[in-house]
Order: sequence, then structure tokens, then C-alpha cells
Amino acid sequence: MPQKIASIVPRWFPALIIMLAIFAFSSQPSYSLPSFSGWDSLVKKGGHFIGYGLLALSYLHALKYDRKRIWLAWLLSVFYAATDEFHQSFVPGRNASIFDVLIFDNLGAVFALWIYSHYWSKQKK
Repeated sequence: MPQKIASIVPRWFPALIIMLAIFAFSSQPSYSLPSFSGWDSLVKKGGHFIGYGLLALSYLHALKYDRKRIWLAWLLSVFYAATDEFHQSFVPGRNASIFDVLIFDNLGAVFALWIYSHYWSKQKK
């Protein structure tokens, strides 16, 4: 059993690191967040898109890149996004947004998994 756990932990390590980074960013009170002037919304929403795209790919890595489990990598990403938005509702000056989950986080995960799937299918030919 310990040998099996030893083989599982490294596969999940990238996902754990990305989840920790997302949690750390969303734990920042609004007054400590940087302002990007006119680019603020683009930078912050782009961060959602990229962060959850990377999270979805790291989940797929943990699932051994099994194409039959792409849906699970997506589902785990969206679930984590929802729990992180809930967590964010307790951070001073921050609020939870279902739109962040459904639009930016979801689409980031879908796009990254689609790119992977498209790349993978090209490699198989």
C-alpha cells in the first residue's frame, strides 16, 4: 500500500500546487490587490482563465492523461472553482461570483482540455 501512495502523490503534486496558488490569490483582501488601471478586468479575468486551464491540465496529468477522464478533469476544475468562490466570499472586500465560475474558470478549463485533446489526436495520427 505505501508503494501505491508513493506513486500517486507525485502525479497529484502539480494540481495541489496550483490549487494552493489559486487559494492564496483568492485569500487576498480587496485592498491589497494591485490595480492594472484600464487593464484590470482583463488581467484578473485572464488570470481566472489561465489558472483554471492549468488546473484542468494538472488534474488530467493526475488522471494519467486518460482521454476517457477528460470530463473528470473538467468537473474537478469547476468544482474547485465553485469552492474557491465560496471561500472568497469570506475574504474582506471580495465577493463570490457565479459568473467567474461559469464563464472564466469553466471556459479556461474547457479551452485547455480542448487544446490538449486536439494536440493529442494530432500526435496519434
